[in-house]
Amino acid sequence: MSSSPTAAPAARVPLQHILSFGTLGVPLAAMLVIYGVYLPRHYVSLGIDNFAAGTKAAFLAVTAAITLTRVFDVGLDPLVALVMDRTKTPIGRYRPWLIMGVPLVLLGIYEVLMPTGHPTTFSLILWLVVTYAGMSMINIALAAWSAVLAREYHDRSRVFAIQQAMGVLGSVAILTLPLFTHGKIAAGVKSSMPILGLILIIAFPIALAICAGLTPERLGAVAQRPSFKMSDYLSALGRPSMARLVLADLLLTLGPGTTAPLYVYYFHDAKGFNIPDVGLLLIAYIGAGFVGAPFWGRLASRFGKHRTVQIACVAYSITQTILMSLPKVSGHYTFSQSVPTVIGMFSVGFCASAFLLLVRSMIADVADEVKLEVKQDLTSLLFSMVTTTTKIGASITVLIVFPILAAVGYNGAEHAHNTPQAVFGLEMCYLFAPIILVWFGGAMFFGYKLDAKRHAEIRDALAALDVAAAEESLVGPLSEAAE
Repeated sequence: MSSSPTAAPAARVPLQHILSFGTLGVPLAAMLVIYGVYLPRHYVSLGIDNFAAGTKAAFLAVTAAITLTRVFDVGLDPLVALVMDRTKTPIGRYRPWLIMGVPLVLLGIYEVLMPTGHPTTFSLILWLVVTYAGMSMINIALAAWSAVLAREYHDRSRVFAIQQAMGVLGSVAILTLPLFTHGKIAAGVKSSMPILGLILIIAFPIALAICAGLTPERLGAVAQRPSFKMSDYLSALGRPSMARLVLADLLLTLGPGTTAPLYVYYFHDAKGFNIPDVGLLLIAYIGAGFVGAPFWGRLASRFGKHRTVQIACVAYSITQTILMSLPKVSGHYTFSQSVPTVIGMFSVGFCASAFLLLVRSMIADVADEVKLEVKQDLTSLLFSMVTTTTKIGASITVLIVFPILAAVGYNGAEHAHNTPQAVFGLEMCYLFAPIILVWFGGAMFFGYKLDAKRHAEIRDALAALDVAAAEESLVGPLSEAAE
C-alpha cells in the first residue's frame, strides 16, 4: 500500500472573497453587452468614413474594422498569458495585470463610445485595439486567478457560477436603464451611447478597487517557471482534454454568438418590438443567468461538468426552437402579447448560461493536470486559449452575418424600411446556426476523461510530489498585511 501523502480536502472559498473577486465582472459584463450587441449596429447607424448610415458600404466598413481588430486581439492573448505566468510581484501574480488593464479599457471606452467628430475606420480600429488589449489583461487575469482561488473540482463550479451571476447584474443594470430613466437612456439609441460610456468609466475604477483590494491570492510554486517558448502553447493545445475544450468553447461561443450582432435587427424588424423593448427582452435572456449559473453549477456536482454541458446543449436546442416559432407581435402590442417572447428569451438564456462557466471550470482542472505532468504552471496560458476562441467566435459571427445582410439588401440604419425579402434573409441568418453549432459543441464531450474522480487523483499526486505546497505563499487582501 502506498504511503504517499493524500491531499487534504481543499477549503471552500469564503463567500465574501467570491463576492469581492466578482465585483470587476459587473462593469465588464455590462461593457460586453454594449460592445457585442449594440456597438456594430451603432457604428452602422452613425455612418463611418464617408459612407452613408445603414448602407451596404457602412456594413462592410464596420465588419472590416471589427474583424481586423479581432485578428490582432486573437494573437495578443497567448502573449499576455506567457508573460503573466512568469509574473511575480509583492502584490501577487494577477493583481498587477488588472491594475494595468483597467486604464486601457477606460481610454478605449472614452474614444469608442464618446468620439469627437465623424468616426473613421482607422479610429474605430485603433481604439478597439486599445480596449481589447486591456480586456485581454483583465479577462485572463480573472480567469487564472479563479483557478487558484478555488482548488477543488466542485467548488470551482460554485465560484465560477457566482462570478457569472454577478456579471449578469451588470448586464441587467445597463439594460434596465430605460425603465429608470423613462426611456431617456437606452442601449442601442445613438444619443445614449456616450452616457453609457460615462457610466462604465465611473464603474470600472470602483470595481477594481474592491476586487484587487479585498481578494486574497494564493500562489503555488512549481518545479520550473514557464518559458516564453511558443512550443509550450502548441504542446498544451495538443493535449486531448485541452483540444476538446478549445473546440467545444469555440462552437458553444459561435452558437449563441451568431445571434448577438443580429439581435436588435431581428426582434425589431422580424418580431415587431420597438427598440427600447428589444433591450428589455435582452434582460430576460441575460438575467436568466443569475438563476441559471448556480443551477448548472449544482447540477454539475451531481452529473459532472462535461455531462452537464451536454444536458444544457439539448435544452438549449429545444428552447431556441420554441423561441423561433413564436409569432410576431402587432404594431400596438400589449404586455400580454410580449410575455411568450419574454419567457422564451429567459429559457434560452437559462440554458446558454451553462456553457461559459462550466468550460472555464474545466480549464482550471486541466491546468492542474498540466502542472502535474510538465511541472510548469501554465494556468494563464491555458485560459488564454479559450479567451482566444471566444474572440474568434465573436469576430467570425460579424464577418459572416453582416456581409449576408448586405447581400440580401438589408438596411441597418436606425429608422430604415426593409423589404419582406430582406427581413426574410435576416430571419434565416438568425435561425439555423445556433442549434447546429451548439450540438457539435456538446458532441466534443463524448469520451471526456477528466471528471471529479480523476481530478481528485491529480490533486493527491500534486500533494505527494510537494508541487502545490512547495514555497506556497498567500498574498492577502491589500487592505491587510500579507500572511
